[in-house]
Amino acid sequence: MVRYKQADEIVKLMNNPKIIRNTSIIAHVDHGKTTLADSLLAAAGIISKKTAGQKLFLDSWELEQKRQMTVFASNVSLAHTYNGEDHLINLIDTPGHIDFSGAVTRSLRAVDGALVVVDAVEGPMTQTETVLMQALRERVKPILFINKVDRLIKEIKLTPAEIQAKFAKIIMRVNRLIQKYAPVEHKKDWLVNIASGKVAFGSALHKWGLNLTHMKKKGLNFKDIIDAYTGEPDDVGVKVDALSKKAPLPEPVLDMFIEHLPNPLQAQKYRQSKIWPGDVDSEVGKGMATVDPKAPLLMCISTIEVDSHSGTVAIGRIYSGTVKRGKKVQLVGNHQNGTIQQVFMSMVTDRVIVDTIPAGNIAAISGLPSIRVGETIADEGIEVSPFEGLKYVTDPVVTVAVEPEDVKDLPLFDKVMHKLTTEDPNLHFKMDKESGEFLLSGMGELHLEITSYRMQEEGLKVKLSKPIVIYRETISKPYEGRSVMGKSPNKHSKLWITIEKLSEDVIVALKEKKITEMQTRLDRQKILKSLGWSTHDSKNVLVIEENNMLVNRIKGRQYVDEVLDHVKTGFREAIHTSPLTKEPAYGLKINIEDITVHEDPVHRGPAQILPMTWRPIWCIILLSKPKLLEPLLSFECKVPAHFVSSVIALVQKRRGKILDMPTDEDMITVKAELPVSESFGIADILRSSTQGRAFWATQFSRWALVPEQLQTEIIQKIRERRGLSPETPKASDFYESE
Repeated sequence: MVRYKQADEIVKLMNNPKIIRNTSIIAHVDHGKTTLADSLLAAAGIISKKTAGQKLFLDSWELEQKRQMTVFASNVSLAHTYNGEDHLINLIDTPGHIDFSGAVTRSLRAVDGALVVVDAVEGPMTQTETVLMQALRERVKPILFINKVDRLIKEIKLTPAEIQAKFAKIIMRVNRLIQKYAPVEHKKDWLVNIASGKVAFGSALHKWGLNLTHMKKKGLNFKDIIDAYTGEPDDVGVKVDALSKKAPLPEPVLDMFIEHLPNPLQAQKYRQSKIWPGDVDSEVGKGMATVDPKAPLLMCISTIEVDSHSGTVAIGRIYSGTVKRGKKVQLVGNHQNGTIQQVFMSMVTDRVIVDTIPAGNIAAISGLPSIRVGETIADEGIEVSPFEGLKYVTDPVVTVAVEPEDVKDLPLFDKVMHKLTTEDPNLHFKMDKESGEFLLSGMGELHLEITSYRMQEEGLKVKLSKPIVIYRETISKPYEGRSVMGKSPNKHSKLWITIEKLSEDVIVALKEKKITEMQTRLDRQKILKSLGWSTHDSKNVLVIEENNMLVNRIKGRQYVDEVLDHVKTGFREAIHTSPLTKEPAYGLKINIEDITVHEDPVHRGPAQILPMTWRPIWCIILLSKPKLLEPLLSFECKVPAHFVSSVIALVQKRRGKILDMPTDEDMITVKAELPVSESFGIADILRSSTQGRAFWATQFSRWALVPEQLQTEIIQKIRERRGLSPETPKASDFYESE
């Protein structure tokens, strides 16, 4: 039975892309996204207006309600009438905590616009800037809502002029980011300001909101708002309630969605080249540009949910064509075919079964095998390019060893870990070959804590180790001698390699997915040549593995093609378990200079070629003065001036480095970097040392060399934890003489 009375109405609206808005709500944690969303849902008749603001309907998981913090992105569709015409708003509420920023990245691929929510007192915080940067890089147009204006009146007691000055500062900071990250053609017209109506303000908790258009329409000014919060508590309650009736929050926000955010017909034209590298003149390319429901299907999956009843449900944006039950499709990235079993309209935790959903909408589908986030779904049997990979702003940098409390639960353990890592691609799970441990890596302590809670919900009791920091290995001085040779165990085949350190420009291009294995050889060659590579190297990239590359310089040798796959596998094994500590390598370019291969296939199988590849790679890394890299966090803490010394002391005690300390009235923002290994437990210390007056955030910043005086100590600790011998290997352990 359809729970939502407006479901039939929404299905009808799906067929006209001109009246559709695909949008998300993005913000720093605790700035009021989900509270605001409650009012929007109440206006659409999905929840009661009385409970809006307290229900936190889009925080549908029990733990989200307990912690009052969004963990999962939630989809819902709303109907809204603007200037006498019905419109469809497909809305995604996203998490605000940095540990769940991956969900923000995935959600932004599915939308064209974003409502940026900012706390009027705290202003734009670290995560505000991060999610806005993510949105702009995906060519998602922003509008702004300044929330918690009641705090400016009740706590700080600002005058109307001071409130407007505060708004001006917030808008200026937001516009600075738009000017920096917006597409060149939209740097000016995407700027937000009060006069244009692209900025609204209000109190999501008290359910009132205004922008300039609605202030004029309602005949309200800042003095009226301040008056509503002035007087005896009982009187204030009545006056604020009256304000929420006169200036209901949903009106300006929903109107802004329609008036200032693009519909799919407008957005897909300029988003197409950014998110899809395919031929714009192909049938699929033309269908995407025109949002044609009759064109071949092209859909990008942004969310996966593993359901005990429906199986694996994939949610994503349809850019071309139509999804319908029974349709035969291909998973382009996975090189598999499948049949769509069911089509749903996603309404938070409920799924409304529908017959079809056309281009320009967000749909949920089930029945496809081995599907992953980021997958491209297309009609079966057509040639089509996959969507660009999702660019996450942070890496998993904290790991725990995890095992079931009862060995009998191993089958359940395997099932639960598959479910969790399928739904959340920012969770990495693997078995350490040396120690035999199962290792689970996440974005931070909270990410892993939430994951542990989810395991318990699945009926799985596990034991977790203390957090383990993930490191990387690199080289400090590339080996400048002759090439290093590797021999197959039977001595019949040989491989010669050299090593280089990738430039920072190339590493950045790899991180931003400007260089990928998915792109055409010619496109990759152009980018690499522009970054200083030779013509030969730039067109002969064999493997891109994280931030490492394998290049083929072999000329005129027989049987090379027959062993290249084994060489690639050997390279991947070598750089994922570098010799110092078995941590992954970072920023290496391995060049295959020459190879000789035995003519008999019996003597050139994987058992011969794999060791011939990884042994010289480890050897040449050890000859190149290897060093350990540690992950650094950017740390931003806004605190009253008289508490700033406590924050500085904390940063310095934990090997941190102060970068900047801008002042805003009586608040000082401490901007710093500190190692992940020194970040555990800072929340409790900050709360106690600042009497709970500090607002802070951290996020992954970069990889940096471990200080020289700590290199040996940390290497030994990692080797001990992994069950390796205390002595680091020597290059001679892997060296092969001619």
